[in-house]
Amino acid sequence: MTPPRARTWGRIGRTPVVRVRGRGSGRVSMAGMTCYKPGEQARLIYVIREYRGRKDEPKGFGWRDFRDLIVRARSQLGGPIVLVRGNVRLHLTRGMREFIDANAEWLTVFQLPVYAPDLNPTEGIWSLVKRDIGNLAAADLSQITRAVKRQLKRIQYRPTLVDGCLAETGLIMDD
Repeated sequence: MTPPRARTWGRIGRTPVVRVRGRGSGRVSMAGMTCYKPGEQARLIYVIREYRGRKDEPKGFGWRDFRDLIVRARSQLGGPIVLVRGNVRLHLTRGMREFIDANAEWLTVFQLPVYAPDLNPTEGIWSLVKRDIGNLAAADLSQITRAVKRQLKRIQYRPTLVDGCLAETGLIMDD
């Protein structure tokens, strides 16, 4: 639970200090996809995982979680998917490659260059979420999770924000 850093205000000459418990008792992980289809509103499909440091609890996402996210996106979008993915290690595992090969009839994958977060519209989404919770002084992990879910839901219902994340990359969609 390392608190995010953000600017805030305070009285002149007095530095504002927010005390947090630094126990490091967990983390909130997010995985998501920004979905674009010509003539339709942009969509954000995501999943959140909370890690509390318990035994046998996964810290983050595995390749099966990404696979399930892709399958969920296909069922929600109702058609073939062209996936443009980053270079996260989990995207490159053998299990993920086998899944992609087995579903080549509806899943086409393109890889972003090695280090190109500026070309990934999902990075813009994460930036919006982090900006919103920057001044949150959470008492526990569940409060952070609620704030993240609230912000992601707000972005989901504002497709223009998702479109703006694509526009920020400089990439365009052809009809």
